[in-house]
Amino acid sequence: MKIIVIQDHLRSGGTERQSVYLARAFHRHGHDTTLLTFRPGGILEHLDDKTLFEPKHVHLQRFDTGLDWLALGLTRAVKKINPDIILCHGRMANCYAGIIQKALPGCVLIGTLRTGKRLPYLFRESLKAVKAVVANSEDTKERIIQSLNLPSEKITVIYNSLVFRPADETPHNLDLRKNVGAKENTLILVCVAMFRPEKRQRDLIKIAATLPKDLDWKLVLVGDGPERHACERLAASKNLSERVIFSGFHSDPTELYALSDIAVHASERESLSNFLIEAQAHGLPSIVYPAQGIQESMVPGKTGWIIDRDNISAFKDKILELASSTPEEKKERSQLARTFARERFDSEKQVERYLTLFKNLLKK
Repeated sequence: MKIIVIQDHLRSGGTERQSVYLARAFHRHGHDTTLLTFRPGGILEHLDDKTLFEPKHVHLQRFDTGLDWLALGLTRAVKKINPDIILCHGRMANCYAGIIQKALPGCVLIGTLRTGKRLPYLFRESLKAVKAVVANSEDTKERIIQSLNLPSEKITVIYNSLVFRPADETPHNLDLRKNVGAKENTLILVCVAMFRPEKRQRDLIKIAATLPKDLDWKLVLVGDGPERHACERLAASKNLSERVIFSGFHSDPTELYALSDIAVHASERESLSNFLIEAQAHGLPSIVYPAQGIQESMVPGKTGWIIDRDNISAFKDKILELASSTPEEKKERSQLARTFARERFDSEKQVERYLTLFKNLLKK
């Protein structure tokens, strides 16, 4: 098959990671694959110059204009490649999906929904126009059916791939813990997410501020983005600058999961959280506020707990409860989380589901 994966820009978000991973996986399975982006560059383009883009990488803008929506020559570029399958990822790519489908009526164009944000008009119209839609959670599928009145058979649920698959269970690395100023028994809470308003890292700082003063704890916030400086100021205002660690962007956060004890998440707009999938796969219990697809990323009440939004006291109490668990309880919970995440979100299973969908659509 000749496949195009379209993404506006290779910033550091979970959708962008999935785009790169899938393009490489389709190529690895022997398919002629092109990753087409609107803008050149982006942090994910330069993580590994030798191996990252084994599939072809085409970008529309001759130089980076900084405009995510600018896709001059998109239909011309797609027609030149003449693909069998086009998979659109992200908000901007999906906004153009209906236009591409109209320009190439014989091509199988697949839209995707991987966000809990409000959808622009062109995005909604594109999901109606394309041949098929992939949702990354059952929650998201139900949202499409209800809001857009799409037939259920047009929508396929394919979970996010587990990009960072951990090694077998390992004890805390004390040297790594020292890097964030933690001791062997320090309770480390972790959140891996871009600093955007909807990710609500501020809420996590406010929750952490209510923990007992005599408790030895650290909150490690991994990522970067426009909200980071505001969060740093908030931590400083609460005299938590030495307790709240801003670790920045990590191309592979595996080591940070390995040094942590509990995953915490306050995002309000998700479709399926890559962070929680990865945290579960590394054996971390999760405490979260509700969002779309959240309950599908854990075993509710066993490996993850969903707290009523803005109930800071209940969130804090659950942190303290998990922290005081016996070693046996922690080990049992960790193993269940690992098994669950590795089986449900196994990368090769998700890739095979995509390829099976592509083949079935081409037969129609």
